[in-house]
Amino acid sequence: MKWIGYILLMIIVNALVLIVAANYVPGFYLNPSLKLVFGAALLLTIINIFVRPVLKLVLSPVIFLTLGLGMVLVNGLVIYLLDILSPNIKIEGLIPLIYVTLIFSVVNFIFHLATKKS
Repeated sequence: MKWIGYILLMIIVNALVLIVAANYVPGFYLNPSLKLVFGAALLLTIINIFVRPVLKLVLSPVIFLTLGLGMVLVNGLVIYLLDILSPNIKIEGLIPLIYVTLIFSVVNFIFHLATKKS
């Protein structure tokens, strides 16, 4: 039961990240329908649960050598994969991708600190 609540909370946080990014990052477009936003957030959560650990494993030498800053690269790849898989999201260029990745990285870091067990 704890996992279901954690996943639902992760979907809500990802939806908020996508809405904030769509409102403040020029070049990042998101369909404003609430149903489609939560669909994209669900897809982002699925990518975070299944693909992100594999990317972290493959890029672990880079993450280790950059003292953790390589996680921004992992998050950027996750956002880029979301852009490819979701027809509701469009990222025009590298600069908007970097901005959205930084927003996603900060919120993801705070979320994992807040939900971490002691």
